[in-house]
Amino acid sequence: MKCKPSTFSLHSLSTLSLSLSLSLSLSLSLAMAVQAWETLKEEIVTYTGLSPATFFTVLALFLAVYYVVSGLFGSPDDHHRRHRSVEDEEEMPPLRPPVQLGEITAEELKAYDGSDLEKPLLMAIKGQIYDVSQSRMFYGPGGPYALFAGKDASRALAKMSFEEKDLTGDISGLGPFELDALQDWEYKFMSKYVKVGTVKSEVPVTEPESTSEPSESTSRDIDAAKPTEDAKSEHVAVKSDETPSNVEADKE
Repeated sequence: MKCKPSTFSLHSLSTLSLSLSLSLSLSLSLAMAVQAWETLKEEIVTYTGLSPATFFTVLALFLAVYYVVSGLFGSPDDHHRRHRSVEDEEEMPPLRPPVQLGEITAEELKAYDGSDLEKPLLMAIKGQIYDVSQSRMFYGPGGPYALFAGKDASRALAKMSFEEKDLTGDISGLGPFELDALQDWEYKFMSKYVKVGTVKSEVPVTEPESTSEPSESTSRDIDAAKPTEDAKSEHVAVKSDETPSNVEADKE
């Protein structure tokens, strides 16, 4: 009668096989590393005439000197870049708390385009003005969106246009996708920047149309003129009675 190997024996055999495989792999890797190290030492002695210890000591000293010298002097570009960054920090005034402006005209808004560092950097979307001074690198002079500053650029933002004709708050005729894009921009500004005012809408003033009914003052003028007209008519009637025949009869 044959006996079947137990599950424990099979598991032990598989574990032993895996351990042997790992040990063999590590042994091969270690052997290859030792062989590579021996080859490297031979190459160092052959090409430099120095022992491996001396070679690596000289290499470490060389790298240390290089990093020290480069840290002290550096390249001209790095020095210029650090110098410019210090100048920019000195020129850029600290951010001031937003100031509420209330309602201003589009012409007055142009004064806040970032050219004057004493004034905040403002931008409007759909008539709402936001203080974007904290993002001067984007909306300030030289930034990628500098042409939007000091303006209501709703149409340009909706169309992602950089044309001068689109730098306006007029959003008439825009499609649904453009209006959705503009809405996304508005949500972004509402969540990131402080609203400081609104752009005064420029509505053309139209003169009231004249009506056929006379005004109260006109009626009073007409009534006041009526007695004069009646007096004139009576005077004309008296003159008409004084005909030549009546005059001759009086003479007789």
